[in-house]
Amino acid sequence: MATQEQQLAPQEKTVAQRFTNKVIKEFASGVGEVTLTRFQMRLAQNYFMAIDLALKKAELKRQAKKQNKDPLPVVWTNINMEQLARDVVAHARIGLDPAQENHISASFFKNNALNKYEVVFMPGYRGLELKHTKYGLNVPDTVIVELVYSSDRFKSHKKDVTHNYETYEFEIVNDFDRGEIIGGFYYHMFSRTPEKNKLVVMPLKEILKRKPRWASVEFWGGEKDEYKNGKKTGKKEVVEGWYEKMCYKTVCRAAYRAITIDSQKIDDDFLRLKQLEDSYVEQEVVEEIAQNANKEPISMDFGVVDGQTVDMQSGEVMNAPDSGSNEGQKEEQPQAIGPAQEEYNPTDAELEEMAAEQSGPGF
Repeated sequence: MATQEQQLAPQEKTVAQRFTNKVIKEFASGVGEVTLTRFQMRLAQNYFMAIDLALKKAELKRQAKKQNKDPLPVVWTNINMEQLARDVVAHARIGLDPAQENHISASFFKNNALNKYEVVFMPGYRGLELKHTKYGLNVPDTVIVELVYSSDRFKSHKKDVTHNYETYEFEIVNDFDRGEIIGGFYYHMFSRTPEKNKLVVMPLKEILKRKPRWASVEFWGGEKDEYKNGKKTGKKEVVEGWYEKMCYKTVCRAAYRAITIDSQKIDDDFLRLKQLEDSYVEQEVVEEIAQNANKEPISMDFGVVDGQTVDMQSGEVMNAPDSGSNEGQKEEQPQAIGPAQEEYNPTDAELEEMAAEQSGPGF
């Protein structure tokens, strides 16, 4: 039975409580005390559960390494919480919810200057949809995205003397055997002003041009080294992957990125997201990933089902226990807990493609 002194002693707050308090503090920044709405509180809980699950997976991979193991455990006490809280609020105000598939994903990177891990967020294609429809100029009423297969019949019609607006003809000849993917297209449709309709056709080579250099064969399909008892056998194994879905997601991302941002709609939340994206470029995060081969990015690929956190790839139910941008100089580049396959210097647009890879093929 607890003594009177034990009952009166202040109870140490759990990680979840400390995380939520920091998020609340950031929401209230500049406006004084504030009470989070039920939606905002749910978002904060979803971010906590997502990051907690990703931390578990990252720490297991760190412990499994036999060489070049970072001595710093990937746990909550080693996360840059101040930066994380600010980043969570910036994304939550936009409405990006990690419990929704393809909204947002995250990776961990080592900040040597602080000896802490940073959580770097990247929007998925549904996150891009939400962001560009909220802040877009001339947002279309409907966005149509389709892949075109070899047996399909497709014909584009540009605006000319016989066509008052851009349109197309599209027919699926054989629903059950459409052949190989030969391209895709997206169509911005404006119901009241069809002269604004915009059709963009993307041949397969244009889709594959946007395929990340670090693309995982588990997602895109292809060959990978065969392992047995933890060692390479010298053989290759073929992985089917989710090639069609990854191609579709690539066209989707292009469709929503094509919606121009309206400067009159830009607010502090959008500016904060833009600042974060610019900081990722400056720190060359993806280049650091590419320089460290044979590792996998740690992503928040999960969902919340009946109040439980579920790994969307394995189907495993994970329960959250009670248990930031980098400021380092260039020589203190963050070290990825999950890089790719060859040295690569990405463009700004390709940075966003990282989210498509990390969020996987789910819809």
